[in-house]
Amino acid sequence: VQLVESGGGLVQPGGSLRLSCAASVFSFSRYTMSWYRQAPGKERELVAILRSVGGSTNYADSVKGRFTISRDNVKNTVYLQMNSLKPEDTAVYYCNARRAPDDYWGQGTQVTVSS
Repeated sequence: VQLVESGGGLVQPGGSLRLSCAASVFSFSRYTMSWYRQAPGKERELVAILRSVGGSTNYADSVKGRFTISRDNVKNTVYLQMNSLKPEDTAVYYCNARRAPDDYWGQGTQVTVSS
């Protein structure tokens, strides 16, 4: 199983990025997909989750109204649209696929928000 993130990079404050995570996993639609991030010197934190059952979503308070998680079950891909980016959003962003007992992680993609 592979999760491959892409779309990270350097962006100015107020800008936007869209992260993608392509999953080589059987029955992708049955996995709950999440995005986490880890800033230097900080613990990894949950940014957004999109549940396989019902399709409900939750977001960290710090990104509510700015980030949107979505998925394409035909392309086996989950996205994170990030708008109004702030310097404090700078981190390595990781994709996670979970369906008990499976728990898979991508290698991460760097997002840097700086002028």
